[in-house]
Amino acid sequence: MHTDLAQRLKGVRDRIADAARRSGRLPSSVTLVAISKTFPFDAVRAAAACGQVDFGENKVQEGQAKILAGGALPLRWHLIGHLQSNKAKKAAALFDVIHSIDSADLLRTVDEAATERGRQIDVLIQVDLAQEPTKHGAPEAAMPAIIEAAMACRSARLTGLMLLPPAVDEPDAVRPYFAAARALRDRYIADGVPADLLRDLSMGMSHDYEVAIEEGATLVRVGSAIFGERAYP
Repeated sequence: MHTDLAQRLKGVRDRIADAARRSGRLPSSVTLVAISKTFPFDAVRAAAACGQVDFGENKVQEGQAKILAGGALPLRWHLIGHLQSNKAKKAAALFDVIHSIDSADLLRTVDEAATERGRQIDVLIQVDLAQEPTKHGAPEAAMPAIIEAAMACRSARLTGLMLLPPAVDEPDAVRPYFAAARALRDRYIADGVPADLLRDLSMGMSHDYEVAIEEGATLVRVGSAIFGERAYP
């Protein structure tokens, strides 16, 4: 299994590099976040042995178990799933990056918890461009308030936007959503928001990460293309 994982991980890295070059960027401008949800920590350890540093989890509880198991490894943990306010303090104590900030109040809770722990944590605004009722994210109208809250944070550092587009079979069908997220980011920077607060675009998963990179992604969230198909309970 570990040999297969190493080969799949190399293949993903190669495709990331090719997509970055096609878009006139350096491969190093894209960070691969290996999404290890539902997979055992042994799979995380195997990917780490291949040089993978960034790992992502959907749920705080599952992430906590793996973060504690990998305490001796120099890993960087990302929370990519919806964050409920009652779990924000725990998330701020565990994760290095939270991709799913969707309100100013949630951001302030994360910042307060990180400050109490003496931690620095990076956060991204999950922006809702598709307006799907089954998915979370901040509407565009809420972004100014979240950005304003970010500027007052002491320990949580806003670094960009996260997008979860509609699930479709054809990767090119979501290209407009990726392009719209990039355009939204660029518009805020043009309007005076410091570029460092919006330098990252977290978008693209196993089936569409190459398209996302072509449209400006700096963080791609890839799981099954690395670890194999998931077996959900």
